[in-house]
Amino acid sequence: MATSKKLGKLEKVSESININRYDNGFMVEISGKDKKDDWSTLKVVCNTEEEVIALIKEYNALELDR
Repeated sequence: MATSKKLGKLEKVSESININRYDNGFMVEISGKDKKDDWSTLKVVCNTEEEVIALIKEYNALELDR
């Protein structure tokens, strides 16, 4: 399975994420700062629990905005 960077627009991330569970998948909302140091919020649709876990791992690899 090929991996892609879903959070590529963010340089730094906030300390929290929001995960919504629906009948047909998940929506993960992550805020942070982009390359211009402007706040940005990404909403990523995940079809499986494995995709959510992969997204959390990608989130954990990014620097926190403090």
